[in-house]
Amino acid sequence: MISLFSMTALGIMSCDFQAARNNEEHHTQAISSRDLIVRRGQPFTIILHFRAPAGATLPALTEMVFIAQTGEQPSMANRTQAIFDISSLRNQKQWSVDVEERDDQSWTISVTTPADAIIGKYSLLLQVLDKTHSLGQFTLLFNPWSREDAVFLWNEAQRSEYLLNQNGLIYLGTANCIQTEPWDFGQFERDVIDLSVRLLGENKQREKWSDPTHVAQAVGALLHDHKKKCVLPTPQTQDAALLTKRRGSVPILRQWLTGQGRPVYDGQAWVLAAVACTVLRCLGIPARVITVFSSAQGTGGKLIVDEYCNEEGLQNGEDQEGRIWIFQTSTECWMARPDLSRDYNGWQILYPTPRGVLEAYDLVPVRAVKEGKLTLTPAAADVFAAVNAKCMVWKRHDDATLELTASNTKYVGDNISTKGVGSEHCEDITQNYKYPEGSLEEKKVLERAEMERAEMESTEERAEKERAEKERAKKRMEHETVDRLYLFLEAPSSLPLRGDAQFFVTLVNPNNQEKTVQLTTEVQAVSYKGILAAKLWREKQSFTLSTKLVDRKTYRLSFSSFEQNPPENSFLRLTAMATYSESNLTLFAQEDIAICRPHLAIEMPEKAEQYQPLKAFISIPNSLDAPMEDCVISIYGRGLIHKERTYRYKTVRPGRTLRTQFQFTPTRVGVWRLTVEMDCNMFQNLTNYKNVTVIAPELPA
Repeated sequence: MISLFSMTALGIMSCDFQAARNNEEHHTQAISSRDLIVRRGQPFTIILHFRAPAGATLPALTEMVFIAQTGEQPSMANRTQAIFDISSLRNQKQWSVDVEERDDQSWTISVTTPADAIIGKYSLLLQVLDKTHSLGQFTLLFNPWSREDAVFLWNEAQRSEYLLNQNGLIYLGTANCIQTEPWDFGQFERDVIDLSVRLLGENKQREKWSDPTHVAQAVGALLHDHKKKCVLPTPQTQDAALLTKRRGSVPILRQWLTGQGRPVYDGQAWVLAAVACTVLRCLGIPARVITVFSSAQGTGGKLIVDEYCNEEGLQNGEDQEGRIWIFQTSTECWMARPDLSRDYNGWQILYPTPRGVLEAYDLVPVRAVKEGKLTLTPAAADVFAAVNAKCMVWKRHDDATLELTASNTKYVGDNISTKGVGSEHCEDITQNYKYPEGSLEEKKVLERAEMERAEMESTEERAEKERAEKERAKKRMEHETVDRLYLFLEAPSSLPLRGDAQFFVTLVNPNNQEKTVQLTTEVQAVSYKGILAAKLWREKQSFTLSTKLVDRKTYRLSFSSFEQNPPENSFLRLTAMATYSESNLTLFAQEDIAICRPHLAIEMPEKAEQYQPLKAFISIPNSLDAPMEDCVISIYGRGLIHKERTYRYKTVRPGRTLRTQFQFTPTRVGVWRLTVEMDCNMFQNLTNYKNVTVIAPELPA
């Protein structure tokens, strides 16, 4: 136990942690200019001021010892405590201290931390003879600028994007209609560093906090646990829906850890990836949010996803063990993997582990996914399946028997997307996860994955797999032996809210015999997880398809014909199912359609001067077939507006445009984002943004 004495007893008047200077050198000045926040493996400077001339009150340098410690019970044994004396040798592998400058009134001291030090809140103590004094506290983070740190990232533009940039973009929608969601990561907000360390503190293995792999897994598991406890049912009223804002990570993190923030609702659970990205960036680990479109989930690592529909083509999805999500967001983080090999350094995807595995989250090297290394980490098989599985659609008859439909295999793991470095553009990173479809490399990887998958399976699982594959092969053989027809579905990638569009169903009869066809087309609303949200429209018809004929039928897809309005944040799932005489074969086709709201336009200068008024012009045309009532516009932006502003507007009739303007005064130099959001009775969370570069005012000559 260390006994602490006052500064007076040691002749020290004060200790200046030089927070503003050190934080700027350690790229943490955006977090604080008052509290010392530094990165490991990089020196920082403190100044000791003495009450009397130093030579008269302090013994020789060899009598001074510094102590750095973290946690409730610091110990040298688990590296939560370090004791080191003054030395001129700086070493990134151990704690060291050096006197850079000294006079009778003060000493300027440089402290170097190991590049593999435990991160977190530290106390710095000075021990002279048997007396120990607390110099103060500081926070130690990972350091992507240090070559010796496991999170070292050599590209400065990437460090700026994946560590320092608070303005993010998350991609939602469908593979054919990618929609951009502006997101405020806010990793440098005033309390995020404390919240992040507090969250990590729920993991009691502090001695492992030096390892970014352990820290990232702990962050994923802890946030997942908080999310399960805090996600609420989706509100059904418009007033309640105003609470379902998804503007950024910080209010959600505050809610999960303190109960004083913004709740997350069922349809927004995907924000877990964004909140994890915020915490990882705050702690010093480069991170980004990625989106996988058409992602196979719940497969248990199997490369086949069986989806089911009833005799009318209706898919529920809720009771399926595995299904294709329309999109899935995940967090990637950058680090070395000394526990694996150098081949797997770089981007790692933070992913839930399979059921029954002790650790709740795994870090899977993206390279391992591309090469089909299914046994490298616990969740590697699941991630590989998410981007490579094939989907089979079965028709479940009323007597519970199953029939494999003749349908085109869904392409899984499509358009894997993230925000581009230093830009506002979407970057397709699919090539990081898989080789081009149909390539020789892809064939080899799939063969290797099948072999590894077979080695992982138990005897019972292998027998069940063989039985299922024989059943599928039998069904496919039956399809090939009948005089089959062919079904094609053409649909728009998006549909305007309250609007309409055409879609086409094409049936081809290449046979010499006419066929009597029963065709069912259906539209349902589904969540991004592919779960039925509402039945909207259905049409059944019977007709004769003549020999050697291509019959292209035209339909109108219209909100006015729907039985109800699709729920907020849902997608339209259009299906076509056909059966025909003299065959038990069912043809099936499906397309997912994004719902597009009116466009919110922002006009604003690209550059502005600090402390000078700036105007933004907003326009929102009502392209709907109904009035937009109870309109509320909110504007917010760090560095531009001190506090979020909210304005209410009158009803906007169809064909009219809501036009308004706002004036505000930028207070901080840099590139900042103005975000504008609109809610009304017809939709929620209509959002757009505009970046502006704020420059310092010119000084008078």
